[in-house]
Order: sequence, then C-alpha cells, then structure tokens
Amino acid sequence: MIKKVFPILAVSLFSAMLGVGLVSPLLPLYAQDLGASGTQLGIIFAAYGISNSVLIPIMGRLSDRRGRKLFLCIGLASYAIISLGYVWAANVSQLTLVRVIQGVAGAMIIPIALAYIGDLSPEGEEGKWMGYANAAFFGGFGIGPLLGGVLTERFGMNTSFYSMGSLCLLAFLVAVLFLPGIEQRKIGEKGHLSLKDMSTSPMVRGLFSFRLVQAVGRGGLMTFLPIFAATYIGLGTTLIGILLTVNFLPMIALLALGGRLADRFSRKALVILGNLTYLITVASIPLANTFWQQLWLCFPRAIGSAISMPAATALTVEEGRKFGMGSTISILMMAMGIGMAVGPPLSGVIADSVSINAVFYFGAIVGLIGTGLFTWFTR
Repeated sequence: MIKKVFPILAVSLFSAMLGVGLVSPLLPLYAQDLGASGTQLGIIFAAYGISNSVLIPIMGRLSDRRGRKLFLCIGLASYAIISLGYVWAANVSQLTLVRVIQGVAGAMIIPIALAYIGDLSPEGEEGKWMGYANAAFFGGFGIGPLLGGVLTERFGMNTSFYSMGSLCLLAFLVAVLFLPGIEQRKIGEKGHLSLKDMSTSPMVRGLFSFRLVQAVGRGGLMTFLPIFAATYIGLGTTLIGILLTVNFLPMIALLALGGRLADRFSRKALVILGNLTYLITVASIPLANTFWQQLWLCFPRAIGSAISMPAATALTVEEGRKFGMGSTISILMMAMGIGMAVGPPLSGVIADSVSINAVFYFGAIVGLIGTGLFTWFTR
C-alpha cells in the first residue's frame, strides 16, 4: 500500500515546501526593507513557530481519531491563500500576522503527512521510507531558494510570493484528487494513551530535548545566514539562493542512503554522529568570507543532516506505534516549533548586542547541548 500512496504524499510535500522555500532567502531582506531590526526580524520568524507549536499536538491527536486527509487538504489550501498575505503586508506587524496564520496552516501539513507515511511504513523499513519522505520535504525546500532568488532578480519579489501560492494550490489539488481516504483503517488503535504516558518514554524525552534545543540554533542559522551572506560577503539574491540550495542538494541525494543506514545500524549513534558533523560546520560559518568558502561548508553540513535526520525520524515512528503516530510526531514537531520560535528572537538579540558572528557560535553551542541531552536520556 505504501508504494501506491507515498508518491502522492511526496508530491504534496515537495510542492508545498518548494513554495515555502521560494521565500526563505527573501523574507529577511523583505523584513529589512519594511524597517525591521534584528530583534524584530527574529520575532517575524518566531511567529510561525509559536502558532505552529501551539496547534501541532491538537491537530496530531485529531488526525489520529478522524483521519489524515481532511486536515492535510485544509492545511495546503490555507497555505495557498495566506501566501498572498506577503504581497499585502505593508509593515512589520502585518508581516508578523501573516507568519502566525501560516504557522496555523503548517500544523496541518508536515506532521500529518509524516504520520500518514509512518502509519504505512513496514516494521524494519522505517528509516527507508522516512528517508524518502525527508528527501521529498527538503527537495522542495532546497530548490525553492534558488528559484526564489532568480525570480526576484528578474521579475520582482512579489512574483516569488505569487509562485509560492500557486505551488501550494497545486499540492492541495494533488492531495484532494489523488490521495486515497484510507486513513481511518490505519489509525490509532493505540492512540488513546495520554501525553503523560508518552512522557515516560526515555526515547520520547531524548528526541523531544534534542529537537527542541537543536531547533533553537537552527532557527538563528536560517534567519541570519542570508543577512550574513548579503551584508558581510556582498552576495545578491541569486547567489544567496544558490548557497541555500546547495546546502540542501547533497543532503537530498543522501537521505535515501541515510534511511537505509538507519535500518541497519544503531539509529541512536547515527543521530549523534550526524549532528556533531553538522555543528562543526555551523561554527565555521563566520570564518568563511567568500561565496566559495561558504559553498564548500554546505557539503559536510548536508552530509551530517542526511545521517541524523532519517535515524531520528525512524526512532519517532517506532514510538508512534506505541502512543499514536499523529500524536507522537506532532509532539516532536512541536518541540521543533518551540525551538524555532525561541531561536530567531534570541539570535536577533545576540546579533544586535554582540555581533552576527556570535549567532552561529551560539547555534553550535546549543546544538551540542541538545546532542548531550539526547545521549543522556537514551543512555
């Protein structure tokens, strides 16, 4: 069954994240044009994480009980509509509101699509299928920045926002027309356990801590890498888009292999090894002062992510079989949402009060803390 359903979910994930990736190199620059300070820029990015993390556990539990397709389709349609809000936003407050609403829509897309795939993944092949799912997810998000940078330089920033809305609408139509409504048969005979029961699992504790603290650092990286590239290296939007795209392409190519490794070797060890590799490259960002130096840093960073992400997601699927797939994935996605909400404003304060270089050192340090917490809880 998963071989028939997965391509549809993959197209939905890819199309939606391609649209989102279009604006990733543009949002910091767009916010600066509206007069946002470093702290305000952090708040704009955090707005998505705040609304997203509040609703994710609710949507995950509801999808365990009422099926996945309805929530997935509503989320994709909402994404398409709110994309127009970027064009209409005339000040920092309105842009923040757009991000809040987009976070609500996002709570009904990514965790539910991953839960759907987790439901159908055969035992022993969790890493394989979640590796494919991560490849579809990051494939769209990785190609998006390059496309967004080119569209902005040639046709203006609004064209990128309209393109994002169109791609999300395409993902919605694919899901409505082709995704079979089979969720009810596969969902959650074990999804009745409470969050208190889930919190007793050492693996859930470890994954929650890891994703929360790691996301704090990643949030700052995503927010301030385009600013660093534009301000300190002097790159245009096309080169920034290339930089962000190359940050993902090697990872996308290796995620399937990473998933197969997660089915053969210790998933815990792969999470730790991959994340340490990633953190070394984050700490090296301020030392790379040219486009080509930054470009070469993307490769080990992508390899580390390709090793750790499928392993962590496969461990999540294992726990999801105990506590309800939608509930478990949503709780861990909520941890990421909280981290992404806290990270950008905190990094903005660091950038304003210390320097933008300190943002990347801070990201590496908190990521190391997250890896230590994961190791401790799952010892």
